[in-house]
Amino acid sequence: MIAVIQRVNCSKVTVDGKVVGEIGRGITALVGVAQGDTKREMQWVADKIVNLRIFYDNEGKMNLSLLDVGGDLLLISQFTLLGDCRKGRRPSFGNAAPPRDAQKLYQEMVEYIKENYSVKVETGVFQAHMVVEIENDGPVTFIIDSQEKRG
Repeated sequence: MIAVIQRVNCSKVTVDGKVVGEIGRGITALVGVAQGDTKREMQWVADKIVNLRIFYDNEGKMNLSLLDVGGDLLLISQFTLLGDCRKGRRPSFGNAAPPRDAQKLYQEMVEYIKENYSVKVETGVFQAHMVVEIENDGPVTFIIDSQEKRG
């Protein structure tokens, strides 16, 4: 599982001209589910997103988490994060989980965060064409990859 997380002042996602998810200060997380990902990887990534200390404290150090600042979370499924661009000119998506499996794990992530953390969670629409507006604060952007957690 791969997540690109961005510290944002605000963010929203629109489908067919209708806003389906919108947050103020917090994190926008784009999440890609890989083949073979399990609940274990999902929980590890979810915990990392919510607890990563990427907000400034009073001394100007990145020392506060989403929970510490009372921020919101916009969680969007994005299979293209699994695109392999190393060969040729067209990305290969062979490492992406099939849509049915990806949707299940993505939805489990949404529920896991809602059940385990006091954070407002908004989402996009799985497999829809979405327009995502992100006002990145910093800019601050990190990549979380569950395959690299053992390192």
